[in-house]
Order: sequence, then C-alpha cells, then structure tokens
Amino acid sequence: MVETTGGGPQDGAAEVLDRPLPDGVRRKVVQIVADGFGGLTVVELPAQLRQYARFTPSRRAKFAGNAMAAALETDPLFRQRIGEKLREAEPELTGALDSGSPPPAADPLDVAAAAYVLRPPGWVKLVTAAGEEAQRADAERADEETRAELERLRAELDRAREHTRAETERLRAELDAAKKETDSLHRKLRSALADVKRGEAAQRKLRGEMEAVRAEGQAQVSAAESETRRLKARLGETEAALEAARRAAREGRSVEDMRVRLLLDTVLDAAQGLRRELALPPVSVRPAETVDAVEPGRMTPKDIAARALSEDDPAVLDQLLALPQAHLVVDGYNVTKTGYPQMPLEKQRLRLLGQLAQLAAQTGAEVTCVFDGAELAAPVLLAPPRGVRVLFSKPGVTADELIRQLVRAEPPGRPVIVASTDREVADGVARAGARPVASAVLLKRLS
Repeated sequence: MVETTGGGPQDGAAEVLDRPLPDGVRRKVVQIVADGFGGLTVVELPAQLRQYARFTPSRRAKFAGNAMAAALETDPLFRQRIGEKLREAEPELTGALDSGSPPPAADPLDVAAAAYVLRPPGWVKLVTAAGEEAQRADAERADEETRAELERLRAELDRAREHTRAETERLRAELDAAKKETDSLHRKLRSALADVKRGEAAQRKLRGEMEAVRAEGQAQVSAAESETRRLKARLGETEAALEAARRAAREGRSVEDMRVRLLLDTVLDAAQGLRRELALPPVSVRPAETVDAVEPGRMTPKDIAARALSEDDPAVLDQLLALPQAHLVVDGYNVTKTGYPQMPLEKQRLRLLGQLAQLAAQTGAEVTCVFDGAELAAPVLLAPPRGVRVLFSKPGVTADELIRQLVRAEPPGRPVIVASTDREVADGVARAGARPVASAVLLKRLS
C-alpha cells in the first residue's frame, strides 16, 4: 500500500512505506550510507552522526547502522547528499532508476536499496517487491538446504542400518559363545553354592550361640549399669538437696540475722535519740517534778514552731540524716545532671562522690550512690571514697529499679532517704516506706 501526501502521484518523496524495511534492503541501505559517509564533510553530516566521521565504512555499518538509518529517514538533506554519492558510485543503476526501468540483471536488493535512498516515483513498490523477492529467495534456499539435509540423513540412516545388521550378527555369535560359557559357570556355581550353604549353616549355628552368650552378658551389664546410674542419681539428688538446704539455711539465717540486728540497732538508737530529744524524766517520779514549769534546755511551743522547715531547706536533710541508723540512697546521674550537666560523666561522678564522702564523714550516715550502668562504654575503674557505697545497675536494669530494690531490701522501720528528682522514683520509694528528697536539696546541702 502506498500513501501520498501533498504532491502528485509522480512525487516519489511523498510516498511512505506502510511496513518495516525488509532486513536485506536495510543492510544494503546501511552499506550505501556507510560508503557515501566518507565523502561528506563534518558540517554536511547530521549532528548525531558526526562522532562516526573518522570510522571506516565497515565500522560505521557495525556501530552506527541504526543511527544512519534513522538519519536517512528523517533528514531529507542528508538523504539527498547520500543519493548524490550513490549516483557517482553507481551511475548505471541510478540512471536506470531515474528513467523508471531498473536493469533486469541487477540484484533486487541493490535496486530496492538505491530506490529507498533516491526516492524516485514508485520506489515503495520496488522496496516492497525486493522484500518479497528476498523472502522467496530465502524460502527457496531453505528448501534446498532442507532437501540436502534430508538426503544426507537418509544416507546416514542406511549406513547406520548396515552397521547395525553387522553388529547384530557379531553380537549373536558372541552371545552363543557366552551362553555356552555361562552354562559351564552355572554348573560350577551350583556346586560352590552348595558348599557355601553348608558353611553358612554352620556359621549361623555358631553365631546363634555367640549371640545368646553376648545377649546374656549385655543384659547383666545393662542391669548393673542401670542400678549404678539409679544409685548415682539418688546420691546426686540427695547431695544437691542437702547442699540446697544448707545454703538456704545459711543464707536465710545470715540475711534474717542481719535484718533483725540492723532493725534492733535502729530501734535502740531511735529509742535513745527519742529519749534525748524528748528529755524524758527518770522512771521514778519526784514530787518536785510534777510542778508545771520550764526547765533549762526544755523546748517550749515557740521553739517547736521555730523548727518547722520547708521541703527545699537543706536543714531538712540534716534532720533526716541525724536519725538513728539513717541510710541515704542517691540517684547519681539525676543529681549530677541537675547540678552540673555540662561536665563529662566521669568528672560528674568524681565530683559527686567526693562531696558525698564529706557528707558521710560529717553525719555518720550510711551513704549509697547508684549510677545507671547502661551509659557505660567500658567497665569503670573507680575506687569508692571512704564511707560511700558505689553501685552500677546491671545490663537490662535501670538505676531507678536498683534504687527500689535497695529500699525494699531494708527492714521496716529503718529511716531510708532517697535523693532524686525523678517523680516515678520518688513515688515508688515513698510507697516502700522511704523518704524522698529532691536532688536540688542535696546539692544545696553539699554546696
């Protein structure tokens, strides 16, 4: 099918192919462009083909075939220049095309390729006919090759049949000889099998006797081993139970003794402190002591009112630490990051521990400082100062949880003070019976 746009029926440039260019024609077109490519200057070449200007015709056809075919189709000026080079190289063929009568002896592919480049009137029919001719030629060539291959296969089949007949005769002769030899071997084999069976029967009898003896021995050994394992297991269980009982009794007695002794010391110190604080009279009352008066050193209601302190007064902490057997638990990083957060963690710890050592020496109270072990990149090489116990939480345990464990470990009735601004920690230790104080109060006392 031929389409025309604008011009008359003799205007070859207006004709358009309605199908892809046949492969044989396309190869010829690319070769024509590659041959005429070298006769053009760089300026005369389309921009996309200038990079191939220094290539040889064969390399142009190999690496720039698609680009040249596209430029020939879309650039009429470039196609005209290539057509001029083709007229110079093939004057006879191009002249015949211009006159409308291509040479009958010419290759249809050459004629179609030249017509595609020159675009004379009717060039689409020439390209289409060349494609059909090329397809017919390919089909005839394939048919001839198929017939030749069929003849070759038939000849090979005849040779194979002949070889098979000869090989079959040879194998039959060998089979007859093998049958005779096999019969002889069968007779010898039957005799040998009879001897083997007699030997196997004797061997089976001996094996049965040996298996019976071995089974009896293994049964006795298994019974002995089973009894030994049972006795060892019972012995191990008894020893484990005994050791567990000893350890439980030892640990229980040690922990309970410690808790009872600590609580007793707390009660005694509290009683003595209460007696000193209240200035209790002797057990025997004297008549003179029933007279209502103010004795020297006795507190009046005015003195008691003057002792009321606010929650953020450091004197509150001093009063708490003055209680008998007081135990101060410090949330380390909570205090340091409240007071001096700009310092490195190591210097924060050293500064706080030095101040707590002075506080412990002044008050005589038990002091424990807890740090969060999750922030440690490596084990801390730290010598705890005198009078201060330093603890780091284990992996997976926060410092808050460690503080709550310390409070729960104390016996009821012992005064425990926890220094932390963390509301969750304060509420938790308060429920456990401890007295929370803010980190700012401790920092004021330390300063």
